[in-house]
Amino acid sequence: MDEIQKSAINTPPQTDAGWMTLALEQARLAAAAGEVPVGALVIKEGEIIGQGHNRNLLGNDPTAHAEIVALRQAAARVGNHRLSNCTVYATIEPCSMCAGALVHARIARLVYGASDPKAGAVGSVLQVLNHPRLNHRWEITAGVLADKCSEILQEFFRRKRDLIKNSD
Repeated sequence: MDEIQKSAINTPPQTDAGWMTLALEQARLAAAAGEVPVGALVIKEGEIIGQGHNRNLLGNDPTAHAEIVALRQAAARVGNHRLSNCTVYATIEPCSMCAGALVHARIARLVYGASDPKAGAVGSVLQVLNHPRLNHRWEITAGVLADKCSEILQEFFRRKRDLIKNSD
């Protein structure tokens, strides 16, 4: 258990903004590792049961998005692939892969920060969650700390572009 989870257990945030602040800490861990800074948490009954950040490069794994890492940890912790009555907090709108994983896990609620106009699958580009042909419905809250969630991504890509420009 890391320090973020320990502090959350001592004083759980109890608000969407509080949980998103912890998801942003996961995003900062990703940025520090050179990964795209996305973080995610899985919350059940006021407790973090899964947390993660992008680990695609670290693990040479195209599926190691923050949401997938957090879902895997949560499923292992509860001993079930179904995560009913859980909320996922993600710093960016999930892509189609991650949204599909939320469908299969039967997550009850999704809260995300920044919208993703290039790959978002909760309405920006695709509508995976709450698709009219699916029988499961999710409560979705978008835009929680959106400015902070966008800012960390923009700064990461700005630095990447500067490195490329300065290496020429």
